[in-house]
Amino acid sequence: MKIQQISKFYYPYVGGLEQVVQTLAEGFHGNGHAVRVLASAENGRGARERVNGVPVIRATTVATLQSVPICPTLPAHLRKVSRDADLLHFHLPNPAAVASHFLAGSDRPPIIVTYHSDIVKQAAALEAYRPILRRFLDRADRIIVTSPNLLDHSAHLEPFADKCEVVPLSIDLDEFSEYDGPTYDLPGDSSRPTLLFVGRLSYYKGVEYLIDAMADVDADLLVVGGGERRETLERRARNRGVDGDVSFLGKVPGEMLRYCYEAADVFVLPSIAPSEAFGVVQLEAMATGTPVVNTDLPTGVPWVSRDGETGLTVPPKDAAALTGAINDLLGDAEQRRTYGANARERVERRFTTERMLEGTEAVYRDAMN
Repeated sequence: MKIQQISKFYYPYVGGLEQVVQTLAEGFHGNGHAVRVLASAENGRGARERVNGVPVIRATTVATLQSVPICPTLPAHLRKVSRDADLLHFHLPNPAAVASHFLAGSDRPPIIVTYHSDIVKQAAALEAYRPILRRFLDRADRIIVTSPNLLDHSAHLEPFADKCEVVPLSIDLDEFSEYDGPTYDLPGDSSRPTLLFVGRLSYYKGVEYLIDAMADVDADLLVVGGGERRETLERRARNRGVDGDVSFLGKVPGEMLRYCYEAADVFVLPSIAPSEAFGVVQLEAMATGTPVVNTDLPTGVPWVSRDGETGLTVPPKDAAALTGAINDLLGDAEQRRTYGANARERVERRFTTERMLEGTEAVYRDAMN
């Protein structure tokens, strides 16, 4: 098949959606399909290149408005690549690509949409965008949803449920086999348990509630990831008197991140808004046999790691509940081992790259028949 992936950005940009697009593009390329990627340049002039064998077009971005790249040439690029593709696979949210589709003036070849999450933060802009999104979803031949929870709770998807198919996101299990890499001198007291958070430090991650919870937790917390809220969170840790227990590591190399997962006793994802639609970092922790504490969002987050099976789930924005769940796990080594074993088994059964590629290709072939 000639598959055209359409993404907001693309590697080396680091984001959950972009990671999924890269996995699909390189996976299908490796399976013998002709795959191309169309994305926006992060800023400035566009380019054409190959990334790990996959042709990538980056459309010039002249500005960014409410997190949406403004790319005047994107419709022309989309019109051109559509002529030589068996299908177009759009990854949403991506208002620039949706608008470009209508400006490009063609509704063929078949359109596949992976609906990663609702737009949450830009509520005012969403009111203007909603009818355009609805028209685009109506035109799509198939819609891939990453979890049954998202399908059940998204008002945007409800009218189109009959053409939605759940294909969960995935990780490469080979990257999370038994760790045999170097050890790192991580911050903290080696005699105390280690908690781990991994993710971009943005508003919906809820890290401030995890910092508040640390006042009553006897453990070291490693915070991996950069973002606009880092200074604010560091200041909060100081104000709460837990800065000696919380270490902000920023972005770390892949091998060091893998070691952080290995060193963690409990992984915590304290997200507070539906912008956290899935939480792939949960899969990475689960694959290393680490139990998870997450929050009960109306998204795939509590479906990925299940309460009482692979970890514990608490209400969002509740530091006391986070404290209780973390302390429950830290106080019961046998429960941690049980949840960790269940977590690894759940990833092996439901969330491998092979399963995501197979499920996505099945949707492609169904749409083309």
